[in-house]
Amino acid sequence: MLALKSSLAHRARCTYSNKKSPLVRNYSKQAGQIKVELPKDYYKLHRLTDELPKWSVVTREELLDYYKEMNAMRRLEYALDAMYKRRQIQGFLHLYDGQEAIISGFDSVLTPEDSVITAYRDHPFMITRRCGGTLKEVFAELMGRTSGCSRGKGGSMHLYKAKSNFYGGNGIVGAQVPLGTGLAFANKYKKNGRVAMIYMGDGAANQGQVYESFNMAYLWRLPAIYVVENNLYGMGTPVPLASATSHFYTRGDYMSGILVDGTSVLSIREVGKFAINYVNTKKRPLLIEVETYRYHGHSISDPGTSYRTRMEVQEYKEKFDCIHHLKSIIINHKVATEEEISAIEDQVGRDVKAAQEEAANSPEPQPVELFEHVYAEKVPIRAVERCESYKP
Repeated sequence: MLALKSSLAHRARCTYSNKKSPLVRNYSKQAGQIKVELPKDYYKLHRLTDELPKWSVVTREELLDYYKEMNAMRRLEYALDAMYKRRQIQGFLHLYDGQEAIISGFDSVLTPEDSVITAYRDHPFMITRRCGGTLKEVFAELMGRTSGCSRGKGGSMHLYKAKSNFYGGNGIVGAQVPLGTGLAFANKYKKNGRVAMIYMGDGAANQGQVYESFNMAYLWRLPAIYVVENNLYGMGTPVPLASATSHFYTRGDYMSGILVDGTSVLSIREVGKFAINYVNTKKRPLLIEVETYRYHGHSISDPGTSYRTRMEVQEYKEKFDCIHHLKSIIINHKVATEEEISAIEDQVGRDVKAAQEEAANSPEPQPVELFEHVYAEKVPIRAVERCESYKP
């Protein structure tokens, strides 16, 4: 793997316009910045001769925003785990804890005007500042309540936020990749300067439709950024047993690629900034592989210890946890004290608990809602009359 003991770089603040076209990106330079030297080996390149930044800067506000956001993601996933075991959540559940740096790093350089689509580990995407969703919307959706982001009818794998162009999760392995390619095509067609970021797992990277999408995106010069989240196991199968080559960032062959350390949120941010500039100036898609690790099993029904040891998981948590890395930067650069960090963690815990309780008190959808949001326009359906008169 890449050197996971890397320093963290900064998150640039990206501004956007709701009305101007094409999209104009401005990364602000603020006073009071801390200059951080990035490790030499935080990335590897395929079919690229560029050099990524060796230095980066960050402000106190940005670092603490990262820390709060990533802690909220993890607390959310832990809470959902407990709720599922109490049978407060039905259906499937795939958790993201351990991989939080990926979303925070890339989302820091995207705007709500850019398009984002992912697979079924989609809960944390909703609560980034770019997406603008709330903890309550996530909890309520998974509990099947009307205050959920899809009014309780989508569930864990189908979170969605139209206003920020988050096109949600997808329950079919790899199916989000051609959809995301279509989003990139729409952005090119409209000449709006937006990009489409398309996430997939290492298991999905072996699907045929993925390579059809790569081919199409390259031929049509689409502003598509494909991100392979390589968490080392496709369901319960180690990557080397399922993939002829585990170098996913080279899988595009003719397409340029980057490999980046997934434990460093700010290194990911630097790669994200480069990627956006690349697809917009070179008029070509880009493939990024992020080396990461999931702490839970593939899904909530997978204990995650039949194909790896508990010792392996614990060792990764102790040595390479992305939140711990960020905390060390905050402490070492005297951005905040241990007490201030503990206060942030406590506040996040209270916010998660409050959102969970509020979502539990939300109403459940009425039977008539089975027939809503099926067609673009409301059409008369005979069964609706029966539902309206239905009294349980």
